[in-house]
Order: sequence, then C-alpha cells, then structure tokens
Amino acid sequence: MRIVAYLYSDPLLESPPDPVIWGWEVDHVYQDLGGRQQWGQLIADCQTEPTDYLLIRRLEELGDSITQVSDRLTQIQALGVIVMATEQSYSSHNTNSQTNLLKLLGEVQQEASSRRLRQGHARNRLNALPPPGKAPYGYRRGKDRYILDRSTAPLVKDFFDQFLLYGSLRGAVRYLEKKYSKKISVATGKRWLTSPVYRGDLAYRNGEVICDTHSPILNREEAAQIDRLLRRNRRLPSRTASAPRSLAGLVVCGDCQSQMSVTRVTRPRQTWEYLYLRPVNCPKRPKCRVIPYQQVLDSTIQTICQELPRAVAGMNLPNLDEVKQSLISQVTEQKAVLDQLNHLTATGILDTETAQLRAYKLRTELSQLQAQLSSLPPVNLGAIAQTVSIPQFWSDLSESERRFYFREFIRQVKLIRQGQQWQLQLVFIF
Repeated sequence: MRIVAYLYSDPLLESPPDPVIWGWEVDHVYQDLGGRQQWGQLIADCQTEPTDYLLIRRLEELGDSITQVSDRLTQIQALGVIVMATEQSYSSHNTNSQTNLLKLLGEVQQEASSRRLRQGHARNRLNALPPPGKAPYGYRRGKDRYILDRSTAPLVKDFFDQFLLYGSLRGAVRYLEKKYSKKISVATGKRWLTSPVYRGDLAYRNGEVICDTHSPILNREEAAQIDRLLRRNRRLPSRTASAPRSLAGLVVCGDCQSQMSVTRVTRPRQTWEYLYLRPVNCPKRPKCRVIPYQQVLDSTIQTICQELPRAVAGMNLPNLDEVKQSLISQVTEQKAVLDQLNHLTATGILDTETAQLRAYKLRTELSQLQAQLSSLPPVNLGAIAQTVSIPQFWSDLSESERRFYFREFIRQVKLIRQGQQWQLQLVFIF
C-alpha cells in the first residue's frame, strides 16, 4: 500500500508547514509554495506507480476555486487514488462524505474569497502600502503612503508635546479640548501615544511593523520618552500622574503602607498656603499625625543626593555603549542586505516575488531592532546620578521638572515613625 500526502501554502499568507506532520507512514510528501509544480509531479508519479491514498489537510488546498478543486479531485480519483482530508470530514471512498461534498465545496468558495482578499492585503504589505481604511487623524492618504495633513498634524504634535511636558494623559486630552475644541476620549489619546503611525511606521493586523514608511509626527527620541512615561505612570496610583506636587503618588506610610496624599490649606483672601501629608487609608488614622510637606520634600532631596550615587555604583549594569553599538551594527548590516536585493533582482538571481518577500522580512526585522535601539536609556545612568546628586540641581527645577526626575529614580518614599519623629527611606526603581 502506497500513501502520499500533498501540502499547499501561500508564502504571502503563512509560513510553509513542516512535512513531518504526516508522520513516517507516508511514503512521499509533495509540497507546493504558491505554484502547483509538485501537484503535476504527483499526478505523473501516480500514473507510473499505483497509489492507494492521498492525504491533504483541507479541500481548498487543491485549488483557488470550486472549479479547480472539483477538477483536481476528479483527476486524482480517476487514477484510483482515495483522497482523505484530515481536517475535514471527507474521504472519497465514504458515501456519507460524498453527500457532504456540496457543503464542503461551499466552504471552499468562502475560503477562496477570503484568501483573495488576504492576498491583496499581503501584497500591499510587501510594497509597504498603508492598510485599508481611513487615514489616522493628522494624516491623509497619498498615492502610496500617508501624507501629513497640515491642518490637523500640528494639533496632534501639540498633544504629544503637552504629554511630554507634564506626563499626564488626561491633562493632554483636556488641553486639546480647551485650546483646539477637539474632543477625544482618553482611550483615543492613549492610542495616539502608542500608535506606530505617528512615529513614521506602518503597523498591520498581523502585528508586524515596517519602519520609516512616511513622514513622522514624533521623532524616535520623543517616542522612546513617551514609552518610558507610560511605563512609569502605570506604577503610580490613579489620578497622580499630573498632580501639581512632585511627591504626589510616591509617599507611603512605612508602618501600614497606606498611600499619603498632599493636602493644601489656605486662608481666605490671602496667598498664604500650608501643605501637609496625610494617610489615605490608615487603620490608625486618628492617631496618625500629619507631616509638613516641605520637610519631606527637603529630606527627599537630601537623601537622594546622598544615596543615589551609591545605589547606581552598586548596580551590575551592562555596558550600554556596547549594546547600542551592537544594535547599530545589526541595523547597518540589515540595510546593506536590503540594498543588495535590487541588484540581485536585476541580474536574475532572485525573482521579483522572492525579493519582495525577503525585503518585507528584512523591514520587519529592522523595525524590531529600531524599537530595541529606541528603548535604550539616552544617556549613561552613572553620569545622571552624579548630576542629580548636586543639591543646587534640584533647587533650580520647577515643580513639574522635579516631579519628572523623582519618578525616574524613585519607586516609593517611605515615612517610618519613631516616636514623635519620623525617618525617610527611599526605594529606588532599579
């Protein structure tokens, strides 16, 4: 008894399956990638050597239409070969399967229509064309790429600048509505901040990204900073991302771990104000004494100047320069290979379709390398630690700037009570 198997896959839509899925009982596996050369070889072999069974995964692998599938079924069955579909209830020698064939052919027709649509989208990806649908806000559709919309792109850029300045998503959304009368939801604002489109890249539904396909609104450095701000804000309690005080969301009670909020007291018709910290959900709240905010702020600055350089010096950090140079070298190599594809196609070494597939894979790999490169810290952590350990550095900062640096290095500021006194302990992020 001779058993053969046939596999078909479109390189535009899927990776070629491994022939070993059929096991050792199969005498020979014929596999086509896009074309039907091996199908012709299968028919020729069945004519010269009697074959009992042909295994396929699904009927639609035999052709791109009902007519092709029916013709090839008739062709192979005329040679006395029994066709079995392992992922469908079909076997050519089973009477029940024959009555179910009409239903299966209907599924083949639906799959053929879906495949043609997906093939069209895949060809657009190979040519780095934008996906179907309306262009994102701030862009309009050009002939083969997104083009900046001069009327709305400045609005989007201002939204990004506002977020970079204050680190508040809701604040940037409110700013957009107040200045431009442009109402967007917080979810839409977050999509803008994380969308590859505004960084000059194209993202497709399969999760793959192609970089540098059109003019960006955000440069790579700004995009990396936005990603860091979003990661940092996820660690903070809600409604503290844009709080006006630099210690908001960082201070906790060292005894009960209750978050401590900044409270402001004023006098009528006077500019005088008094700030203090109080626990939010402390079980001993009636006994908890409030702590002056300015004292905690001064102690935090003093402690960070003393402890941050020692904490950084004790870290076993990789050499960021070497990591960066390694990534840059990989990017350069990938671009060199990409530049060679046109020459290989012109000399006939590669056909156009193969060159497009290879170029698409190289572009997606380049996007991944660019993402890793952008996520690296922009400067050496040791150099920053030396800079921020100078007390004068903190006194020259505004409250929003001080908030930025606090959240870059500090995870928590613990206040530990010792009788009538309290002691401050910093928990660094690293």
